[in-house]
Amino acid sequence: MSFASEFKEFIARGNVVDLAVGVIIGGAFGKIVTSLVDQVIMPPIGLATGGIDFSQLRVVLKAADPAAKQAEVAIHYGAFLNTLIQFAIIAFVIFLIVKLINNLRRKGVEASAAPPEPTRTEVLLEDIRDALRSGK
Repeated sequence: MSFASEFKEFIARGNVVDLAVGVIIGGAFGKIVTSLVDQVIMPPIGLATGGIDFSQLRVVLKAADPAAKQAEVAIHYGAFLNTLIQFAIIAFVIFLIVKLINNLRRKGVEASAAPPEPTRTEVLLEDIRDALRSGK
């Protein structure tokens, strides 16, 4: 089997296409969550904490030196906090989606599961019961 045909077979599998769609949707969803955190969640938290902009929180290790044209060296822990909040939101939403899908699958399995056919013994017992009821 040639490399090209093997690659075509690999790409044609449904799992690869599903994965590609998931990555694209995940990237778009990440932008939505980033906007939610930066523009909706963090401003009220900053207001509640005295107007602190979390994305600007940092520990300066070495101040900038304009004369030497050296940039500031700092640990931006505020941006890290924003990223942690974004992760928590994404994880929670994915949990809710998986939970919803699992509930739908369970309901589908329960609805499609037909009652099993009665065994030969059960059929004979029902016949005996019916005969006793009718007095034969």
